[in-house]
Amino acid sequence: MALALPHPPTARTGVAPVITGEAVPLDIRVARLGSRVLALLVDLILQAVLFFLLLTLGLLGLGMLAGVGLADGALVQALLIGVLVAVLIGYPTVLLTLTRGRTVGKLALGLRVVRDDGGPVGFRHSLTRTLVGAAVEFPGFVMPFGGWVVSMVLMTTSPLSKRLGDHAAGTFVIHERNLEAWGWVPAMPPGLAGWASTLDLAGLDDDLALATRHFLARNRQLREPARTRLGQQLARQVAQVTSPPPPAGTPGWAYLAAVHAERHVRALRRLAAVRGRAAAVWPELVAATEPPRPGA
Repeated sequence: MALALPHPPTARTGVAPVITGEAVPLDIRVARLGSRVLALLVDLILQAVLFFLLLTLGLLGLGMLAGVGLADGALVQALLIGVLVAVLIGYPTVLLTLTRGRTVGKLALGLRVVRDDGGPVGFRHSLTRTLVGAAVEFPGFVMPFGGWVVSMVLMTTSPLSKRLGDHAAGTFVIHERNLEAWGWVPAMPPGLAGWASTLDLAGLDDDLALATRHFLARNRQLREPARTRLGQQLARQVAQVTSPPPPAGTPGWAYLAAVHAERHVRALRRLAAVRGRAAAVWPELVAATEPPRPGA
């Protein structure tokens, strides 16, 4: 598919430029010290509750073993160490991995941990970030007090507000609810709506869709031949996981825009269906979560 790409609409720039692995410049809003401290406090409260819950359950189990002479002081120490590891290391690592960058605290504050190239974090990033944080920052087994000071200085001076764990893992934290930088959606090109409605989009994952959207949004900022080369690469990747192919003569940018616009429309339909079912069960909850209408 030839991609002589004219300039589709662009989104307004955000705060911090990040170059993704696909060479697409993203403008995102970096999470600073204040919002990250609040998210940490939420997580610490949950971790404290989890610690006492697991410890209580473990002690109850040891009490049963002690009744038959199978428990001693060493088992109690092992239980305490195991619970600490589960809470301090397991809690953030598992949540960051499964949710692709969010703990409960970050979810509450609208934050997400991402890689330096803007992509989602994996197990390695999550574990490295957590281990360095626990060892140096909190609770700071290696540097009980100095780690906090170093991390706060780094976060206030780094352009991406990185703490020690972020530097070690190659990550940083962003605001997901930044509508100005993340909310732009390509419009459906004229004449392609009918074809797009027949698309099979089951194979189009979030990462590829996000790369496509940012490519279209930042199209004017890319220079040739990098722009055409990247557009062709994205179009090939999208074509491999979608069907049927576009009508003959469809420009590359229009093909990508139509695919993404159709995916967005279907997502809105699914959301409306879910809200409809929820409203039938709990109307007050749905009304409370509705976004405010313009002028309201």
